[in-house]
Amino acid sequence: MNNLTQTLPYSDGRSLRWILIGKLLLCAAALVAPFVIYPIFLMKILCFSLFACSFNLLLGYGGLLSFGHAAFLATGGYMTGYIVTEYSLTPEIGILLGTLAAGMLGLVFGALAIRRQGIYFAMITLALAQMVFFIYLQAPFTGGEDGLQGIPRGYLLGFIDLSNNLNLYYFVLVVFVFGYIVIKRTVHSPYGHVLRAIRDNEARAVSLGYNVNQYKLLAFVLSASLAGLAGATKTIVFQLASLTDAHWHMSGEVVLMTLLGGMGTLAGPVLGATIVVSLQNYLVTTPLGSWLSVILGLIFVICVLVFRDGIVGQIQNTVKKHLR
Repeated sequence: MNNLTQTLPYSDGRSLRWILIGKLLLCAAALVAPFVIYPIFLMKILCFSLFACSFNLLLGYGGLLSFGHAAFLATGGYMTGYIVTEYSLTPEIGILLGTLAAGMLGLVFGALAIRRQGIYFAMITLALAQMVFFIYLQAPFTGGEDGLQGIPRGYLLGFIDLSNNLNLYYFVLVVFVFGYIVIKRTVHSPYGHVLRAIRDNEARAVSLGYNVNQYKLLAFVLSASLAGLAGATKTIVFQLASLTDAHWHMSGEVVLMTLLGGMGTLAGPVLGATIVVSLQNYLVTTPLGSWLSVILGLIFVICVLVFRDGIVGQIQNTVKKHLR
């Protein structure tokens, strides 16, 4: 309790109690949600929230802006879909192998890109992701423009039927919580503190003797792996792996989700992904559906101009000012 209090300089026992109550209510809401809201929609939010959180680990805590993160989302999806369909493996094995494939691709991307900074780093990741997009467009195992369709959900651990949306929702929830905890533990670990130091002042980190390239490469691989985990899970949910996940538009969307919710915050990308996915699902059924890209672009501009720290970041800053 003393350690926790030290991490919250303006908190007391009462505020910690309210934080605990809030977490319990959030857990209860997540467990009850599929009985109130369409489970497929909730699972889509969870998958993209994990995708946004993985990207935030790289940008918000590592200071590395990647314009090619869609490649990892698509790789996890394609590998999982192909393995589950062709070899009739259980979904958890397919997801694991898809995640590993995305991590290996992240190792290649990172090894080529981390020696550059700023816009050069971003452009290298974009170029590499476009190469992956065209490979998946031409590769025989991806189905080209049609994608991989009819991917079986199968049985988790051999006996839990994932064709049942309720069973699948709780599985996806566990996957999301696992990814979120990995990111949280990483951020608050000694490695996470060094990563933030590199983000804030790389030259100073080098002068202190840290091998910054190794730290950045590890962050890149971990981020890519978690993005692959999100893509692999999404493929099982929708029984589809398509080129949409590999397109550069997807890399732009995850940037929007992260900045809208709050870059460098743990909850920000989750909120940002929830807002963007909800808008997409709502607007597509209205006459404004054809203006979706324009509307998302306007939201991005407003966020950058008005909410520089994102919604969650702005709330945190406001609370800190009132507590001082």
